[in-house]
Amino acid sequence: MSKKAIILVDGSNFYFKMKDLKLHNFIDFNFSKFFKYLAGKNKLISSTYYIGKIRTDESKKSQILFNKQRKLLAHLKKHKTKYSLGYLLKSDGKYHEKGVDVQMAVDILVAAYENLVDHIILVSSDTDLIPSIRKAQQLGKIVEYIGFSHQKSIALVAECKETRLLKLEDIEQFLEKK
Repeated sequence: MSKKAIILVDGSNFYFKMKDLKLHNFIDFNFSKFFKYLAGKNKLISSTYYIGKIRTDESKKSQILFNKQRKLLAHLKKHKTKYSLGYLLKSDGKYHEKGVDVQMAVDILVAAYENLVDHIILVSSDTDLIPSIRKAQQLGKIVEYIGFSHQKSIALVAECKETRLLKLEDIEQFLEKK
């Protein structure tokens, strides 16, 4: 019998890992096939992409980033992927994502406590999620860490019941040829 699964993707984390692999045009990425691949024999209940919401100001750069994010969100919707928006806080001239990790942790705990799924597939290398991972696993859920072989989180490999480390060739199959 297949297990019910959800996929939770830390969008910023995913973006930078993909960028390291020189793959950062997400409009060419087939999220539907990717999530089906990650779910395997499990029944995929939902997939959620977590990202900080870009707000526009007077700068041309913020408008460009805002438009790119709108395209990404439309692309995710096309692939039947929910998205959850945190926010971006500007500090010392840099933007920092806020609220995304907390929302992911809450969603892990809700899925576990409300017995919505058996298997939580986590595409993030953020160790801030470890307390929620531990609690979900104490409740009998399988938490699977999906990382990237070129930059894995040793702490998440140690904490999660299952781990898959993706290589470039694993990812390339999800790029739509134009």
